[in-house]
Amino acid sequence: MSITRNFKETINARVQREPEFAKALLDEAASLFLNGEPETARLILRDLVNATTGFEKLASETSLPSKSLHRMLSAKGNPTMNNLTAIFTVLRKQLNVNLEVHTVSSS
Repeated sequence: MSITRNFKETINARVQREPEFAKALLDEAASLFLNGEPETARLILRDLVNATTGFEKLASETSLPSKSLHRMLSAKGNPTMNNLTAIFTVLRKQLNVNLEVHTVSSS
């Protein structure tokens, strides 16, 4: 008998339980994109979409095919900047947040 829990189920449950966690995931995805880690950022966005909007609704709201969105948000996906903007726009509205960018000095 397995005592582990499916990772996606854990993310989904936490997002439903803690709206701030969903906002933190969006913030982390944006930070990762801007700091040169797009693979991880796409995977975080995929988990966030699954836990909030869902790919079918995201497809409807972005006018992009669901299958294409799944590919874009895979580790090897290659979304255009316009598609990323559309995805972030839907998620920002869903979570009722704005994103701000601040620079910090590197050590």
